[in-house]
Amino acid sequence: MTQDSQLAKLGLFDAKVPRYTSYPTAPHFRNDVDAGRFGTWISQIPAGSEISLYVHVPFCRRLCWFCACRTQGTQTLSPVQAYVDLLKEEIALFARHLPSGVTLSRLHWGGGTPTLLSPDMMRDLAEAIFAVTPMAKGAEFSVEIDPMEIDAPRMDVLAALGMNRASLGVQDFDPQIQDTIGRIQPYEDTRRVVDGLRARGIASLNADILYGLPHQTRERLTESVQKLLSLSPDRVALYGYAHVPWMARRQTMIPTEALPTPQARLGLFDTARRLFTWDGYREIGIDHFALPDDSMAIAQRTGQLRRNFQGYTVDPSPVLVGLGASSISRFPQGYAQNDPSTSAHTAAIRAGRFSTKRGHQFMGDDILRARMIESLMCSFEISAPALEAEFGGGRAQIDALFAEAARAFPGMVEITDGVLCVLSEGRPLTRMIAQVFDAYGMDTAKHSSAI
Repeated sequence: MTQDSQLAKLGLFDAKVPRYTSYPTAPHFRNDVDAGRFGTWISQIPAGSEISLYVHVPFCRRLCWFCACRTQGTQTLSPVQAYVDLLKEEIALFARHLPSGVTLSRLHWGGGTPTLLSPDMMRDLAEAIFAVTPMAKGAEFSVEIDPMEIDAPRMDVLAALGMNRASLGVQDFDPQIQDTIGRIQPYEDTRRVVDGLRARGIASLNADILYGLPHQTRERLTESVQKLLSLSPDRVALYGYAHVPWMARRQTMIPTEALPTPQARLGLFDTARRLFTWDGYREIGIDHFALPDDSMAIAQRTGQLRRNFQGYTVDPSPVLVGLGASSISRFPQGYAQNDPSTSAHTAAIRAGRFSTKRGHQFMGDDILRARMIESLMCSFEISAPALEAEFGGGRAQIDALFAEAARAFPGMVEITDGVLCVLSEGRPLTRMIAQVFDAYGMDTAKHSSAI
């Protein structure tokens, strides 16, 4: 039996599974986490500690058809200015709950298109944040950048504000594919932005590229990856395109018949994976690659790699606070999500309260299962002795779950001295194996293909 037929027999090409950037996953959040609880969790952050902050900007000049994120289009900056003013009100509200002396280990601006902000807006927003939570020594300030929506003045101000990691969306460089997914982005323009950032001293660069796009072939993806490699990013996220037109209506613009089959998607992933590793990148988890001296590669080697809503991270903080519409926060007590509706979020903040809509308060064995899933996603293994040391017991439950995973995925995992390990041939199944440790089940309509 070939590896593909083994994977097919185990359901890889049909499964819809979570990406496990949280546990439980967002579809299982409930309405019992409200603004009051969110404020309480903020007030319980230890004074003088370091936290992470995520700021969501939901606006885009162009709405790419492939994107399933909650964004809205705008051709003027007036709604963006109003939103920045609202973020400043939200930051002031956050400050009223925050204990003294808290600093930032990580600051990330995501979207949407944060680089849609004018230089003055960027400066205004950053100054409001730093007045409440200054950057700690060695902190990272990263921004998601659309190469078609940034210019020299914006790069100048981001560098002056202390941005030290840029995250560029690439997706694919093939002109036909770009036209089909509604994202025209010539390689030359991307190269110009990369050169401009590095000229301003921003040495750390992430890039996102997609596989599974319409009209994508191994040959076309090879050419796109080689162009990306010529930009020498420190890290690359190789995400599978999730075609969910029932959730993201703009995806109805993408011809379903032009999408690769599940088996072809696996071939596309393997093509890109081989190109990155041949060029010296280390494989990080299920879908990231990093140069050997990048902090993410070092974190993987030292067992410090973590996973959050942005994917893999080296962020050590147990607290991630999300500001802006739809943002999700993570605390030791659980998760809290802001109202995804920009209008509802705006109304709440202007009324002087957080817009927290739903979330999850950890209970039972949630934290144990979350740690097991994170360990599997980050290092392809789970150590029962390490979990016993961390949680003070639970070995019988852990062993039972290990046995269940071994029964469900024969020949794809092995258990040695209390450590469950995903074998190399089973790594495409990692998200499916992780589901064994998920006590909440899943809503297939809200989860993506397993590959």
